[in-house]
Amino acid sequence: MSVDQSTVRKIARLARIAVTDAEVPHLQGELNAMLAFVEQLNEVDVSGVEPMTSVTPMVMKKRVDEVTDGYYAERIVGNAPLTEDHFFLVPKVVE
Repeated sequence: MSVDQSTVRKIARLARIAVTDAEVPHLQGELNAMLAFVEQLNEVDVSGVEPMTSVTPMVMKKRVDEVTDGYYAERIVGNAPLTEDHFFLVPKVVE
C-alpha cells in the first residue's frame, strides 16, 4: 500500500496539521516507509504465540466483590437537612 500526495494532505487536514506544498513529498515518503514496515510485520508467523498484556508474567490484583455502604454513611448524610436511616429525605415534587 502506498500513500499519494492527496492522501497526505487529507491526513494532515484530519490531524489538523498545517502542511506546506514543499513538505508533502517528504511526508509522503515517511508515511510510505511506515506502511512498508507494518507490511513486514504482517509477514511474521505468530500462530503459536499467545496474546499477552505484559512482557513479565503477572496476575491481576482483584479486590473482593462485596456490597458495602462505604463504612462512612454518617459522614455522607451529615450535612443534609433531613435524613432517615442514612438516606436523604427530600420534599415530594410530584402529586
